[in-house]
Amino acid sequence: MPMLSGIRIIDLTTVIFGPYATQMLADLGAEVIKVETPGTGDISRYLGSGVPDPTMGSIHLTVNRGKRSIALDLKKPEDADTLRELIATADVFFHNVRGRAIARLGFDYEGCRAIKPDIIYVHGTGFGQDGPYADLQAYDDVIQAATGTTSLLPRVDGNPSPRYFPSLIADKIAGQFGAQAILAALVHKLRTGEGQEVEVPMFECFASFMLTEHLRDAALDPPIGPAGYPRQLDPTRQPFPTSDGHLAIVPYTPESTARLMALLGSADLLETPEYAAAKAEGRHMQIIYSEIARKTPAKSSTEWLALFAANDIPAMAARDLQDIREDPHFAATGFFRHRTHPDVGAFHEMQPPVRYGAMPPHDLGFAPRVDGDGTAIRAELASDKA
Repeated sequence: MPMLSGIRIIDLTTVIFGPYATQMLADLGAEVIKVETPGTGDISRYLGSGVPDPTMGSIHLTVNRGKRSIALDLKKPEDADTLRELIATADVFFHNVRGRAIARLGFDYEGCRAIKPDIIYVHGTGFGQDGPYADLQAYDDVIQAATGTTSLLPRVDGNPSPRYFPSLIADKIAGQFGAQAILAALVHKLRTGEGQEVEVPMFECFASFMLTEHLRDAALDPPIGPAGYPRQLDPTRQPFPTSDGHLAIVPYTPESTARLMALLGSADLLETPEYAAAKAEGRHMQIIYSEIARKTPAKSSTEWLALFAANDIPAMAARDLQDIREDPHFAATGFFRHRTHPDVGAFHEMQPPVRYGAMPPHDLGFAPRVDGDGTAIRAELASDKA
């Protein structure tokens, strides 16, 4: 049986942050009821092509899989009453509506606790609600800029223009924190019987994630160096060219560095005064990376990978994103599964990456249509009242 079977989550979140969090919990067996705007639904439905139905976009198939959908206009009294009835049956209520707006609708923490005293009330915010940014809107780009993340690529390549990482990384990291927060609150509730209010702010979550290594010596008082982790910001630390492609090669320890230099025919480099001086100043990896890049074009990627595997050197080919589904390891582990959505047709579904001994693999639910379960959910609520 899935480990979160019997847990009901009312999900009033949109875009990626909240839906990604609840998707992970749905994968674990939680019943997630997605509350959406009538007609259009959540904007995440339009991320990726939806053919022929634009509300069933390809990213929606992943981030909202395994959920049920009900469409409610919370400005209408009858729909607000339906949400109250749902909250009364739930373990968790998760939303990312700004604080003042949700209070006007009557679904702030105090309003929800009056409906269900032990509710776990999770508010996904852009910024912590006790700071000066509390009422500002937040999207992935905003958070990447505000946390200094857009200053990282300029430190690597010398182009001074701030740039985003090409990923919804802030949204997804906040979603990971959101899922963690819900699980922790559920454990607390199991132990004490108490619900609670939980705040998950994107800005603070992503700052915590990025600054784990990049705050570095600026964390000390007084600082003994600038922010930024030099190993990650080294411009020579890039995939290395081979005769037919590129490889990621990681000589992370002194032992693996010595083995790698020997395989490259560059063992003498480690004995030079130049290398010794650079190592004493903590800048020796630039010399190592430059030497790797000079030597790797001599062989093909396949030849180098076989040699490195035989000598315990971490390395992998740098692949194009388009080719990832053909990876032989993913094929062997069943990470991608070919399925047929009843409304969309054939698609490739990523399986949950974490495996649990107490929960055998199980079929993941499909992403719903807008209000695809509305009639059934309303009938269930009516039956409960009868």
